[in-house]
Order: sequence, then structure tokens, then C-alpha cells
Amino acid sequence: MDESYFGARRVRGVRGRGARGKTIVFGLFKRQGRVYTEIVPDCSKATLQRIIRGRVDLESVIHSDGWRSYDGLVDLGYQKHFRVQHSENEFATEHCHINGIESFWGYAKTRLVRFRGLQKHTFDFHLKECEFRFNHRGEDLYQLVLKILRENPLS
Repeated sequence: MDESYFGARRVRGVRGRGARGKTIVFGLFKRQGRVYTEIVPDCSKATLQRIIRGRVDLESVIHSDGWRSYDGLVDLGYQKHFRVQHSENEFATEHCHINGIESFWGYAKTRLVRFRGLQKHTFDFHLKECEFRFNHRGEDLYQLVLKILRENPLS
């Protein structure tokens, strides 16, 4: 799991997590599986843990970075929580890395930059499209969409 900021490359005067004008996205990645993203209003412990409790089984092995909002996951019942400390220039350990979700962030940002800016009210649709394409990479998307439309007609 990880969080990322989408928006203008540089906002004058404000840096880091407080960068105004950016959209905060929280993502979960199942190893050898699918990614799930959600736009969040902030990176607070309550906000992120609400999503984690709703989407992650208690028996799951969780890999995250050292962000303080992930503190307390063990208290919620997640007994296997491993961290990578980016602040100490650690990006992978023998048993822990978050390269899967980081790969998705790179994919989504590269794909979305082609639009040369998006309207804020359509960003969630573009993000979910990136999620769909990432989750079905290697498949024939045309055939997949036809199958979905056959099973769930529009009207």
C-alpha cells in the first residue's frame, strides 16, 4: 500500500505532503494481482485505516512505507505488517518492498501526462481507467469490453 500525489509538477512555494492543488490517491496492490485506488481528502490515519479495514483481510501480509498513518495496523489485527523506510534511503529489504504499487504510480502518471492536464471533476474517471488497464494488461481490451457489455448491457 502507498499514497501518491497527482497534479502539477511544481507548485511554487509549497513542497511535500502539504502541496496545494494536488490530488491525493491511496492505492492497494495485491502481489501478482490487481491494484485498487481511491481518491482521499487527506493522508490521515483514520482515512487510510478505514480503507484498509474495508479492503484488506486480517490474514494478509502488508507491505508499506514508513508513513505514520500506517502506525497501529497491528493493533487493528493485521499481524504481518512490514515497512520500507524511504526516509533512510531504504527502498527494498530482503522481505519487503512496495515496487508493485510504485510501478502503478509510474504507469498512471505517464499515461495521464499525455492529456496535458485534466479537469479535476474528471480525474477519478481517468484514474479508474488507468486502474482497469493496469489490472488487465496483457489481455485484449477490446474483447474484454465486448464481454463486459454483453454481460451487462447499457440499457
